[in-house]
Amino acid sequence: MPTIHPTAIVEPGAQLAAGVEIGAFSIIRQHVSIGEGTVVGPHVVIEGRTTIGRDNQIFQFASIGAIPQDLKFHGEETTLTIGDRNKIREFTTLHLGTEDGGGKTVVGSDNLLMAYTHVAHDCVVGNHVILANNATLAGHVLVEDYAILGGMSAVHQFTRIGAHVMASGGSMIAQDIPPYVIAQGDRAKPVGLNLIGLKRRGFSTETLSALKKAYKLVFRSGLRQEDALQQIAETVEQSPEVLAFTEFIRNSERGIAR
Repeated sequence: MPTIHPTAIVEPGAQLAAGVEIGAFSIIRQHVSIGEGTVVGPHVVIEGRTTIGRDNQIFQFASIGAIPQDLKFHGEETTLTIGDRNKIREFTTLHLGTEDGGGKTVVGSDNLLMAYTHVAHDCVVGNHVILANNATLAGHVLVEDYAILGGMSAVHQFTRIGAHVMASGGSMIAQDIPPYVIAQGDRAKPVGLNLIGLKRRGFSTETLSALKKAYKLVFRSGLRQEDALQQIAETVEQSPEVLAFTEFIRNSERGIAR
């Protein structure tokens, strides 16, 4: 059975699995579903058509499932889906999707969203992502697995952040950041590969060597992007990581940061 503090409000229709804890003065609205073992701290508001997985920790004053900060939203039945084992810290805000953006906001599993972080409407956040304090995602942003956004960073709408990216604190990101890259600045630009992070995650020496070659061809050779990608295809071992790097660049609609 769930454990609900006497001062909390859980509306009829809300679904709380076994082992869920709801803290003092928290409010859980009628369309919310919370999975087994998730702990909701005091003064949390969870609303909208929000589905939360198991074993999450949601700290005090978080606001989850509120309507989008989008003037085109007029009460459509959109959703927010959150996976398992996430840590959602104080004053974090996560919003429902919009009809024009596909109708759903998605946050994966094993993420750390530090205090005052914001995930706007129609964002997709992968797994093992860290958003440091005050990191902000505008609408329709994609953040791939293992990306880290430093404190006070902000991501422009419709921008993509590749897997294993490290964005330094205060980065203002207005164009796509390819996988495995460190980016920093206003407007943020790549400054190298995230070698320390990749080594910690077990990337082989051979893989790192191939990624270095690919990175240099795109960002250091002076070649046009199309020519650099062609050179990578012809001269660099086509490992899954190199392919992910080049395909991300080819598929960029906003253009990659340079």
